Amino acid sequence: MTVPIIPGFHPDPSICRVGGTYYLANSSFEYVPGVPIRRSTDLVSWEPVGHALTRPDQLPPSAGAANTGIYAPTLRHHDGRFHLVTTNILEADRGHLIVTAEDPAGPWSAPVHVDGAVGIDPDLCWDDAGVCHLTWASFRPDLPGIAGVPIDPATGAMLGEPRLLWNGTGLAAPEGPHLYRVDGWWYLLLAEGGTERGHAVTIARARTLEGPYEPAPTNPILTHRSTTHPVQNTGHADLVECPDGSWAMVYLGVRPRGKTPQFHVNGRETFLAGVDWVDGWPVVVEDRFTIEPPDHSFTDRFPTAELHPRWVAPGAAPLTGWTGPGELVLRRALLTRALDVHWTALVRLDVSAGTARFVVRIDDRHWYGLTADGATVTATVAIGPAVRVVTTVAAGSPVSLRIRAIEAPVSGPFREAAEPDLVELAVSDESGRAEVLGSFDGRYLSTEVAAGFTGRMIGVEVLDGTATLHEFRYSTDVD
Repeated sequence: MTVPIIPGFHPDPSICRVGGTYYLANSSFEYVPGVPIRRSTDLVSWEPVGHALTRPDQLPPSAGAANTGIYAPTLRHHDGRFHLVTTNILEADRGHLIVTAEDPAGPWSAPVHVDGAVGIDPDLCWDDAGVCHLTWASFRPDLPGIAGVPIDPATGAMLGEPRLLWNGTGLAAPEGPHLYRVDGWWYLLLAEGGTERGHAVTIARARTLEGPYEPAPTNPILTHRSTTHPVQNTGHADLVECPDGSWAMVYLGVRPRGKTPQFHVNGRETFLAGVDWVDGWPVVVEDRFTIEPPDHSFTDRFPTAELHPRWVAPGAAPLTGWTGPGELVLRRALLTRALDVHWTALVRLDVSAGTARFVVRIDDRHWYGLTADGATVTATVAIGPAVRVVTTVAAGSPVSLRIRAIEAPVSGPFREAAEPDLVELAVSDESGRAEVLGSFDGRYLSTEVAAGFTGRMIGVEVLDGTATLHEFRYSTDVD
């Protein structure tokens, strides 16, 4: 599998099925609304239905610091309701939070917290008696590893003492636990090896939920470590049973490019594989599904005040107003995920009432952007503490700005590209002719340089006053 089913910064997938419909949730870190949710009837094509965490009572506003916010969720359906459990790392001392809904499109309930469950990557399952069990990667000094405890999901109260279950095969960072009941066994699926190049999926089973757990003889059941596969960092998986009795797995991976050690720029993405059960153990069949690369192009002219679920902002929900079709007034950031290897994004912006920057960013310390103030446009690159103004040109308001991620040139004796791509900044005139202000090395907007858990975001950041966004276009056409 080389084509993601959910491309661009959609890590830590969790999946469940209700009838013939599948639902999938991803982590969102500092971006709000939190936890995007999608649905599908074929596991291959997915449509957004909204977010689970949309209100301040669910996700309190923050400064939007990089790699904070919402970590890996688990999405489950039980007794007619959807349950989502996750961790707001900024409130980790309160324990994991649980929200519920009858419809995954919402509304989702106010959260309850599981006090004492300090850590990340929580999971929910129900035993044969209907008791809910929470499993998570515990950070408690007295409970280091994969822990489990029965809880009341309506209140978050623990119904017993937490206990350790299975801490994996000995690789680094055992996390991402999910429990399943299959043919009289309890199966505990883990992510191990860290979410970088050593990432792997392992599994163990036990006759009782409390254990002891026996590891699979073929562990890890999925990894691309130490291979030349174009998708790396594979792990953090979740299993689902299909209506016909077959099984599938969703997992995260990255698509690194450029010269060794290679660089991934769009974040951790969601991939799909088939699963066979052989002698009581799951066997991953990576090429079971055929995924055709879709066209992610869109044009948003903001005909109404309601934003598409693609739009988010760091720390708090986008702060916008709407004065009519094509007149979305921005007061802070409005961003969307970069979904493709190569792409073009264009924006038409009125900055007569403020100053705004059209930007592609990994975080607030790693970005390339075009700042417009109604008189000029300035191209700037920020690489950690090094922030450099490249050039400034005259430009009025409204102004049309363009950013492209394009193929890097090959060079050297091995005819290879050192960079994953080049990022090109340009200003367009009324005829559509672009004046390129610079092309910059894409590796500095990669996770390998910036660090962390997210990926590239594209959009507008308001620096002063307000800006009116008339149109935003995204396309895989870079000609």
